Amino acid sequence: MSENYREPVAEPTRPLPPYRPAGPQPTAVAAFSPIPSQSVAPAAPPAPIHPYGAPAGSPGVGQAGPGFAAQAPAPAGPPSFTGPATFVPGGQAAPAAPSTGTRLFLPAPPPPPEPAPAPVAVVTPPTREQRPTPAGRDRGPRRGSAEDLQADDLPIDAILTEMVRLGASDVHLTTGTTPMVRVNGSLHALENFSQVTPDGLRRSIYAFLTQKQREKFEANLELDLSYAVRGLARFRVNIYQQRESIGAAFRVIPYEIKPLEELGVPAIVGTFAGLPRGLVLVTGPTGSGKSTTLASVVDLANRTRQDHIMTVEDPIEFLHRHKKCVVNQREVGQDTHSFANALKHVLRQDPDIILVGEMRDLETISVALTAAETGHLVFATLHTQDAAQTIDRVIDVFPAHQQAQIRTQLAGAIQGVVCQTLAKRSDAPGRAVATEVLVATPAIRNLIREGKTHQIYSAMQAGAKQGMHTMDQHLADLVKVGKISYETGLEKCHHVEDFNRLTGRFSGGSQGAAGMGDAVSMGGASYGSQAL
Repeated sequence: MSENYREPVAEPTRPLPPYRPAGPQPTAVAAFSPIPSQSVAPAAPPAPIHPYGAPAGSPGVGQAGPGFAAQAPAPAGPPSFTGPATFVPGGQAAPAAPSTGTRLFLPAPPPPPEPAPAPVAVVTPPTREQRPTPAGRDRGPRRGSAEDLQADDLPIDAILTEMVRLGASDVHLTTGTTPMVRVNGSLHALENFSQVTPDGLRRSIYAFLTQKQREKFEANLELDLSYAVRGLARFRVNIYQQRESIGAAFRVIPYEIKPLEELGVPAIVGTFAGLPRGLVLVTGPTGSGKSTTLASVVDLANRTRQDHIMTVEDPIEFLHRHKKCVVNQREVGQDTHSFANALKHVLRQDPDIILVGEMRDLETISVALTAAETGHLVFATLHTQDAAQTIDRVIDVFPAHQQAQIRTQLAGAIQGVVCQTLAKRSDAPGRAVATEVLVATPAIRNLIREGKTHQIYSAMQAGAKQGMHTMDQHLADLVKVGKISYETGLEKCHHVEDFNRLTGRFSGGSQGAAGMGDAVSMGGASYGSQAL
């Protein structure tokens, strides 16, 4: 042995575990060559292995050496050791280890090619026309846009705009004719629009309905809803089925709520807005302006009181803003299931004034009476012709064994009845409102309690000091001041003899005129409320 030979001194390190290749362990034992007779430097700590197999800091760091995979497992079988660490073509040398032999890396199969990065999709926000409609609000094509309309579709918004320009109260859309508008009580055709076809009308109507409304119409074949044209007006819409095609009627509802004095309603009606409690009924035939008058009374309360107003309507017509009062408006079918359901729970909502769009059935009338008795001011509508008939209608809804109790209940709760109609003016375009007003004086309450409603008319004739008057008296006054003609007043009056006497015209034995007047006044023709 050479005299220069010295035993190598290694730094104390934790020996590496014996190499065990992946897969089944071989039965043969790897051979080790003796340590060469040369000086060996102290072993350094293992250098960090590059992810691709090269030691950190060596040339080419950051790139995978050819023929090597990151931490590639050795092939099955015992490794071959031939002495000092050597380079293998296509690979890197293994770091020195404090073992008695040197570990040798064998070439690994080439790694699979890395997948190309997926292209990044550039998402462009959808335009207003491309944005999907929320679920349940499928409104079809844009309303009135020429590019979305087919040849026989109707431009609904354009028709409604023309209707408002003409001062019409209603528009009728039905198959086989052009759109028809009601101006001052008479129907006129819109000449600038083509004849309505069944498919075109159905597409045009369905375009502004929600999916829920379509399903409801197809199930019931009737639908009431409200519709608005921004900046123009709101409309009450009724859609119906006729002769296997669709039909629709639009009633204009102005955004502006006019005061009572501008409508021509007597001043006594305005006093009902200041009552602390009770029941006030506004009645008349269809299209007589009941909703307009009620909206004015509620708006007067909204401007002069500090209370909570609750309305239940089908659908919501006039929109009330919060002024001195807090106003909540509920629509049947959207915000509540029925008038009766809404009124059952309204007493727990701390209301001061309750507006019932229409008293249709026994349950609704019963709850409205109860609310009026429990200290609330209740406004409601009925389709009756005069005050006495209104009282009888409320009582007759109930079974015979309850009518005595209802008479007593109604006599205590009633505060007033306003019956009205619209008459064509003779001094200017439009129509004038004629009213009949009943004020619940002690004498009137007593007549209701005792079932003597046939005497109410006479009590109203003599109740001018309390603010009462009959329909014939108001019509006669309109004839005298020249607002309506005598013939128009004769059509609208309830008692021809009284009307002739009040106007100073005695047509002896004109039963034909009397019959005509009664027939027309009871006919309930549809009058618009726009003139109000």
